[in-house]
Amino acid sequence: MKQNLALFDLDNTLLAGDSDYNWSLFLIGEGLLDEKTHKARNEQFYLDYKNGNLDIYAFLEFQLQPLAQHPKSFLDELHKKYMANVIRPMMTQKAQALVDQHKANGDLCMVITATNSFVTKPIGTAYGIEHLIGTDPEFVDGKFTGGVSGTPSFQQGKVTRLNEWLAEKGQTLADFETSYFYSDSHNDLPLMKLVTNPVAVDADPTLTSYATEQGWPIISLRD
Repeated sequence: MKQNLALFDLDNTLLAGDSDYNWSLFLIGEGLLDEKTHKARNEQFYLDYKNGNLDIYAFLEFQLQPLAQHPKSFLDELHKKYMANVIRPMMTQKAQALVDQHKANGDLCMVITATNSFVTKPIGTAYGIEHLIGTDPEFVDGKFTGGVSGTPSFQQGKVTRLNEWLAEKGQTLADFETSYFYSDSHNDLPLMKLVTNPVAVDADPTLTSYATEQGWPIISLRD
């Protein structure tokens, strides 16, 4: 029996909130970032993302710099606190049930997100999803540099990264008779158009409109 592929966006899809945006707020709350300089830029980047005109490299320079300022061991402990206080309340029963259903069907499940993999890998794991493609922070000699490694998994970059990942396994997207991609964002349309079963989840107005035109399912994972 052929295996199906189930791809999940993370922020505002599996999560009832945005892990990237809230990570910055969390760091401000922990006294690790200056609120005056950081909060306004965080808000502007988030608005740019929602409007579809985010400069991904400018954003990543802003977002990954704090990782370079602390040892990995300190960041790991910080992330545990972030998971407990911020992320767990964003994880919904409906999202978990959807993941569990795909896993029960034997589907290959993956989180594919533009948010960096340091922030998102433990969240995918918490949902029971082994595989994750996120934007990878550069990591050299046991430390984050503040730079990016490889292609950011944003917009068309999600297609690129997924194709690279599948190629390493000797596969292509066409090898899966059925492929799902669940997302809230019009930024994910490049990949949504390639799978056999795109699903709009708590979608933004642009994606909702497009999904309606195309007859794609529109669902909510909010409890």
